[in-house]
Amino acid sequence: MTPIPTFATLGAGPTILMLHGIGGGNLAFAPQVETFAAAGYRAVAWDMPGYGHSAPIEPYTFKGLAQSCIVLIEGLMHGQKSASVILLGHSMGGMVAQEVLARRPELVNRLILCGTSPAFGKPDGDWQRDFVAQRTAPLDAGQSMAEMADSLVPQMIGPGSLPEGVKLAKHCMAQVSPATYRRALQALVTFDRKANLPNIHVPTLLVAGEFDKNAPPAVMKKMAGQIAGSRYAELAGVGHLQNLEAPDEFDALVLDFLASSHKNLH
Repeated sequence: MTPIPTFATLGAGPTILMLHGIGGGNLAFAPQVETFAAAGYRAVAWDMPGYGHSAPIEPYTFKGLAQSCIVLIEGLMHGQKSASVILLGHSMGGMVAQEVLARRPELVNRLILCGTSPAFGKPDGDWQRDFVAQRTAPLDAGQSMAEMADSLVPQMIGPGSLPEGVKLAKHCMAQVSPATYRRALQALVTFDRKANLPNIHVPTLLVAGEFDKNAPPAVMKKMAGQIAGSRYAELAGVGHLQNLEAPDEFDALVLDFLASSHKNLH
């Protein structure tokens, strides 16, 4: 049986479930949890399996991560009038969100994808092995996750990023277990849900950061073109960690999308 992952939650109303990236944790959405709760939502931010106090899973695959997320959604919606949630995924969390949608589309009523892509690069093996090796080299050389965060986070952000947000991003990454980070990287390079994009039929918002090198605006714009009726937005001055680099602008985009898509749902 899949254990329910741990999560942070605040507020009451329609449930918005936030899925963090590879260097995150529920704290990576701390600003959003507060803002969305204040705006009348039940804001939930999970710890992906192996993060925070969530039990790790074996094998560490997108199928398993999606199953953990499904168990959480079913647990959250138990006894609620609606059985579906608003799903917001950043980076690897956006990939988990796509996987959930491919497997259990009825559990999601709206989708927000931030700084993510529909597949991880070209599946030729060597390139992916090199990517994992490059990302884990500092750990192999004896660096801590905190030291890695200090060098990696500044490479991910844009020139207009909020210093407090960058600090929180480093703090989140420093808390990640090195073993989980390695497993997550190995899972990351296997992701490919490109073929499922045309099957996404819920209102969808895609948010790109102007300076995001991990999920460049061009990639996300192309992705939006594959999802019928989706909305694409780009945040100026920021990189990959949009929700922490420009929380006010990010939250306003999401809340505006939720308000307008809510009208269309009824």
